[in-house]
Amino acid sequence: MSGFPPQGCSPTPSSVTLAATPVWCFARLEEAEGGGACVELLSDEPVPLADCCLNPAYGYRLRPHGRCLSCRQGEWGPWGPWSSCSVTCGEGTQRRGRSRSSGGDDGDRRDWQLQACHLPCCPEPGGWSPWSPWGSCSVTCALGAERRSRSCTNPPPVCGGSCGPGATEETRECLGRVPTCPVGGAWGPWGSWGSCSGTCWGAGPKPRRSRKRLCDSPPPSRDPPGAPCAGSAADSQECPGLQPCPVDGAWGAWSAATPCPVTCGLGGVTLRRACDAPPPQHGGRACAGKDTRRGVCGPFGACPEVLHWGPWGPWSPCTRPLWESIACKSTVGQQRRTRDCVGHGQGGPSCPAEGGLGTIHVRACYNIQNCFR
Repeated sequence: MSGFPPQGCSPTPSSVTLAATPVWCFARLEEAEGGGACVELLSDEPVPLADCCLNPAYGYRLRPHGRCLSCRQGEWGPWGPWSSCSVTCGEGTQRRGRSRSSGGDDGDRRDWQLQACHLPCCPEPGGWSPWSPWGSCSVTCALGAERRSRSCTNPPPVCGGSCGPGATEETRECLGRVPTCPVGGAWGPWGSWGSCSGTCWGAGPKPRRSRKRLCDSPPPSRDPPGAPCAGSAADSQECPGLQPCPVDGAWGAWSAATPCPVTCGLGGVTLRRACDAPPPQHGGRACAGKDTRRGVCGPFGACPEVLHWGPWGPWSPCTRPLWESIACKSTVGQQRRTRDCVGHGQGGPSCPAEGGLGTIHVRACYNIQNCFR
């Protein structure tokens, strides 16, 4: 049902209440391979269900992120996404469902589809190769390190397997040719900057600030003598932040609404504004909030029925020509379903194909119904 009584009938208190139910109205209801969705939201604010469904091609949600429903009476909603595969590797099954909008047979409100799914092969572990010989020592004086390695190639793992615990590289200490190395000096961290006066532009030269550091991380060795630190122990710079004071941005007035795109039912319009009264300057804060907002135009009365595809019929049983039965077998079969072009008259235009599909849809299948218990 569309949520409100047909014309010519006296509304009951419950139908009037349902017709006035606030809903989020969408201009299109789409079905896709990964699941269906309501698209082209007409307004950021909810509208009465009766107004939204003046156009039977529209869809709606009772909550902002709720299930997508059709304005057409008793029509099936879009398919939900496929569930995850029942196995982590190899061949399994997955399913998806859909719901019928209010109206029609209340006892049959859910529908399910089942299909086979194929995941990559199952992982198999590999084995470690023998260790390589130890490499040369990393230093020529004092203590250093030498390394050896191995690889997971004996045999290599298959389908994402691994070689299990263990490292690909080992390290051990080694002694260079000379027992003691000279140590060059290195600078320690810079000290804190000294104080600086002024926060905005002023007359005369900009003030400076300075900082110092020590050659003690480590200091150069004496025996054998190490190289001193290179560079200066002191540093100075102009004081930062001497800029014009910041100016925060403010919103200008809203523009006029865009033209209404429909002549029946409800339509959606857009209003815009700019952060230019004034714009933010010199690091000032930008305007808070959105620069666009949506509204509705209409309603302009009920829309005429438009040429559209009706719902798909059920899939035929999964069979294979010239075969007696492929039930619970890994044999690929074939099944088909059909739909009608609603509003098509003799000699008149037909519904356009959607994704290459017309009145007949054929797909490959596996007859695995009731095979997994």
